[in-house]
Amino acid sequence: MATVEEKAGSGDKRVSEGTLRDFFREMLLIRRFEEKVEERFRAGELPGFLHVAIGQEAIATGVCAALAREDVIASTHRAHGHTIAKGTHVNAVMAELYGKTEGCSGGYGGSMHLYDVEVGNLGANAVVAGGIPGIVGAALAFQLRGEKRVAVAFFGDGATNTGTFHESLNLAQLWKVPAVFVLENNGWAESTPNTQHSPLPIDELGKRAAAFGMKLIEADGQDVEAVHLATLAARDHALSGKGPVLLHLRTYRLTGHFVGDPQVYRDKDELKRERETKDPIELLRARLELSDEDFEALDAEITAEVEASVEFAKAGTDPAPEDALKHVYA
Repeated sequence: MATVEEKAGSGDKRVSEGTLRDFFREMLLIRRFEEKVEERFRAGELPGFLHVAIGQEAIATGVCAALAREDVIASTHRAHGHTIAKGTHVNAVMAELYGKTEGCSGGYGGSMHLYDVEVGNLGANAVVAGGIPGIVGAALAFQLRGEKRVAVAFFGDGATNTGTFHESLNLAQLWKVPAVFVLENNGWAESTPNTQHSPLPIDELGKRAAAFGMKLIEADGQDVEAVHLATLAARDHALSGKGPVLLHLRTYRLTGHFVGDPQVYRDKDELKRERETKDPIELLRARLELSDEDFEALDAEITAEVEASVEFAKAGTDPAPEDALKHVYA
């Protein structure tokens, strides 16, 4: 049976205030970045499609801060936060969204295909659960080479209903590879509520680990300290040779599935309550007791950094038409 560690990171504070302040800055950077790209997308400046993860910043920040640089991740179509938190500069992410060669994927990928192998980001994937098998493969490679590294897959609750998810977790547990499977459970498989796509209650999706005898660790996905400590525990377990971990994090998507989503499937009063009570940035700000003056100064600094990334991207280099088929293998 899976081991459950509920409310990991609760109780006495075990992360220093200085570290929590660093987490707050990164969460706010991710938020302001996504607000800016949503604004620029609506203005018609960004090609392709856009999905933001507003409300889920504590997961990207808390998980990636617990990883070593040599550890690797695979993300989803909602990848900006993971990419920034794993170490890619906002200039490179913004340039990618503008389709410039200075982008982290050379302008080839856009929002849903953010890669940065140098910092351990094996890429975002527009296919639901598409990154999970690759993470099992990366973890197997680390195991065979005797490297003390872990591979981490991010995915949502909808992905737990795919064959890819079950096959991957089955093999990962069978081979006891050093992988951590991060379930960002926001309760929505795009626009389908959990009650319509899963026989398990929304807060019990972690029970899927029991089918594979896999270690289960659960934490509040809106509490960055809890996420961070849970990830440290998951990483330690994965590196111990005892097998992978399903890290179940309950979170809230405080926006639509995509920019422009009318969210007709969602109760507007409930969304308003979630925005007022579940915002991880506001929760951490209250905990840190940041004054309005301190917050405004930090916010101005971060806003300037994001604005500079837009100017960097706009001044970037457009790909040459003759390079359109480079790196295409199928």
